[in-house]
Amino acid sequence: MKLNCLIVDDEPIARKLLEGYIERIPEVSLIKKCKNATEAYEALYETPIDLIFLDIAMPTITGTEFLRSLRRAPLVIFTTAFANFAVEGFELNSVDYLLKPITFERFYQAVQKAIDRKTPLHPQPIPDTPDYIFVKQDSKLVRINHVDIEFIHAEKDFCWIFCSGGTKYFVSKHLKMFEEILPLNKFLRVHRSYLVNLSKIKTLKGNTLTLGTEEIPIGANYRQLLMEKLRL
Repeated sequence: MKLNCLIVDDEPIARKLLEGYIERIPEVSLIKKCKNATEAYEALYETPIDLIFLDIAMPTITGTEFLRSLRRAPLVIFTTAFANFAVEGFELNSVDYLLKPITFERFYQAVQKAIDRKTPLHPQPIPDTPDYIFVKQDSKLVRINHVDIEFIHAEKDFCWIFCSGGTKYFVSKHLKMFEEILPLNKFLRVHRSYLVNLSKIKTLKGNTLTLGTEEIPIGANYRQLLMEKLRL
């Protein structure tokens, strides 16, 4: 079985080099080359990934911030031009830390370590998950703190994120992606179209939740788990 992998690097030359190295190793298969964290989030949603070759010094969202934001992270090999991030990289349980320029011999050694640690059904846990997400709005990425999110409503292939104070964001993401990246102990899917912040629930009556001024339906398939989470 091959390891499905991603390259996440904002430098085209670096992406091309790693792509060439991957083509020389039959045990790994390149799924996508990503130039930023946003593209990487999308790739992780679309295809099961076993291994990420991850640059650290990227604009907007760094490699370490991206990795910390993943609730169930694949194996990671950091690829960077900066040695000063090495300690943080290994604290995040990375497989290896490759300094640019990367030789094929060194790259191959790192991939063999990943193969030895291959656990696609049990990804390595990442400590200290951040309490925020980034979403794309127009041409920029906007940070939203978990505590500000009241609920997320899905409409086909898009979602509305409703936040405290009446602020809301329209994003071209599936609800499943938010279910994956938001912490399980704070957020719960209560309907096929709704993901709610448990701390924002004001009332529960029949098959309806109240969050702020909004009423949220409870799906029959989700009710039992909701009751358990609320200890009811």
